[in-house]
Amino acid sequence: MTIDSQYDDIDVPLRPAEAVVVSPYPTRRYRTIWISDFHLGWRACEAERLLDFLKHHDADHWYLVGDIIDGWVLKRSWNWLQSHNDVVQKLLRKARKGARVVCIPGNHDEFLRDFAPLTFGGITVLPDAMHETADGRRIWILHGDAFDSIVHYAPWLTVLGNNGYDLMILVGRTLNCLRRWLGFPEWSLSAYVKQRVKNIVKFITDYECALMREAQRRGADGVVCGHIHKAEIKKVDGLTYFNTGDWVESCTAVVEHFDGRMTLVKWAGTTAAPAAESAEATT
Repeated sequence: MTIDSQYDDIDVPLRPAEAVVVSPYPTRRYRTIWISDFHLGWRACEAERLLDFLKHHDADHWYLVGDIIDGWVLKRSWNWLQSHNDVVQKLLRKARKGARVVCIPGNHDEFLRDFAPLTFGGITVLPDAMHETADGRRIWILHGDAFDSIVHYAPWLTVLGNNGYDLMILVGRTLNCLRRWLGFPEWSLSAYVKQRVKNIVKFITDYECALMREAQRRGADGVVCGHIHKAEIKKVDGLTYFNTGDWVESCTAVVEHFDGRMTLVKWAGTTAAPAAESAEATT
């Protein structure tokens, strides 16, 4: 894995789970962009930052890889802000301007699965998809909850875990406000917990392996998914695993360049410091 910068020709090792902040200022165009886990309707959704990303990026193909709308949260309380509406309108506008936009529902917006395969406002709803890159690789795209054993066999644990995650996000944001006031960089409490708790690490590993086995059975060269809110690109059993991350914390996307390279981009927003400019994690 390397860092690919528009300012310097460099080749620097990068840890598999790491994505480096991209400059928010230039408008970038890609062949394909995969984004997921917006959780529109939840107060933790980074809708303003997502809208900023959509304004500064264009692609021929857009894949919305599940949990775009958080139906679970909206059932409990209505928290649909104008910025959430703006995100939907921006995606519809991209479809009207000729981009191919595909929505693959997840477990939080599973009600959309009832409409697959149909097209609304230029956005096609599909249960999953197979994408061919410019260099000829076959990439299987799905949200990933079908390979989450907890979702299927212990749904009450999913609800409990979701509430715990909500609390962890709110605590983490409070801590980051204090860290910024003290002059320290932001730090993700949930990412720290995911990396340190043995059972969570095992769950993520099992999830990735199950996905890759099915991708191999389908004749794919890789998988793009979301669901677990852990942005990453890595090799698993000879195939490439791409996780798009989320727009609650990581604010990341997977993109395909016009030569077929696929990279992981972390969006800092237009208020990012100049020092945090232009780099991408790539395989």
